Amino acid sequence: MIRAAVIGWPVSQSRSPLIHSHWLEHFGIDGDYRRLAIEPDRIDSFFARFADSGLAGCNVTIPYKEIAARAAGHRQPIVERIGAANTLWMENGELCADNTDGVGFVANLDERAPGWAKIPGEALVLGAGGAAAAVVDALVERGFMVRIVNRTLSRAEALAERYPGRASADVLSAANRYAVTAGFIVNTTSLGMKGDGAIDLDMSVVPSDAVITDIVYVPLVTPFLQAATDRGLRIADGLGMLLHQAVPGFARWFERRPAVTPELRALIEADL
Repeated sequence: MIRAAVIGWPVSQSRSPLIHSHWLEHFGIDGDYRRLAIEPDRIDSFFARFADSGLAGCNVTIPYKEIAARAAGHRQPIVERIGAANTLWMENGELCADNTDGVGFVANLDERAPGWAKIPGEALVLGAGGAAAAVVDALVERGFMVRIVNRTLSRAEALAERYPGRASADVLSAANRYAVTAGFIVNTTSLGMKGDGAIDLDMSVVPSDAVITDIVYVPLVTPFLQAATDRGLRIADGLGMLLHQAVPGFARWFERRPAVTPELRALIEADL
């Protein structure tokens, strides 16, 4: 049996086992994918002894993505750029790391908002945490000029400095000023998750052809996305990012490349 898992603390909220179990059943693979809650005082030793874990690989969620990146002996270029990993595997006795959040982010937009990056212009990113790093990297790769706004300016500046001439930083309260010319806006903060907090962005100033997305997917339509919908703007919810980011890991561990299908999406939506 091939075994994989999702590692985090806590990890009970993860829908990854539902996704991977669906694909295992679809392909008829003798495999297992489960949640593993690893206490913070054990995580370094867990990664150091990963070869003895019995796992072909794992996904990594909060708060261990940066630790996973440091623990890996071989890092994909994206991991080197953003300093965070969400996908691990063993290869030639070495722990290897990738980050598929950006892949999932753009794949979701390509599916839910076709043409969103056809003419890349200004993109506004709300937040500067770990998820924002992958999103900014993906947007720069697609040719956008990225403005990052965050409550703590220094974090936004540190992220923007990785992309000189392609990204800039400011405080979160400046979001409305940049929204006026943004053709793409994404919320990477936890605001709006399960109804907690709200994003102070005036959708009335956003260009009518802008695309709005949120990486939060509980609820599926966050207050941020609902405000955009009320304005008549195109939106993409965050669930597809979760589904698409899982594809590369499954393909690597179980050696079959799965597809994100309406059936899978319906399964996860029902669980939400």
